[in-house]
Amino acid sequence: MPIWLTYTLVALLIITSLVLTMLILLHRGKGGGLSSMFGGGVSSSLAGSSVAEKNLDRYTVLVGIVWFACIVGLGLWMRLAMNS
Repeated sequence: MPIWLTYTLVALLIITSLVLTMLILLHRGKGGGLSSMFGGGVSSSLAGSSVAEKNLDRYTVLVGIVWFACIVGLGLWMRLAMNS
């Protein structure tokens, strides 16, 4: 089995972990969160802010699915490597 797949999954896991952390911090919480620091508080009065929040939700879910797939893929890869 090629070792490059392991390195690719680990690199993808690190990248998606960082991106997922950033996306979660950008969500607006009860107090505004970090999204208000980057202009989210100003644009909340605009009509298009709900579209931005929906897109942020979609990106967060998408990156979360990729992150989960990397975790499962690495687990299966390690299991196969231990058995052979």
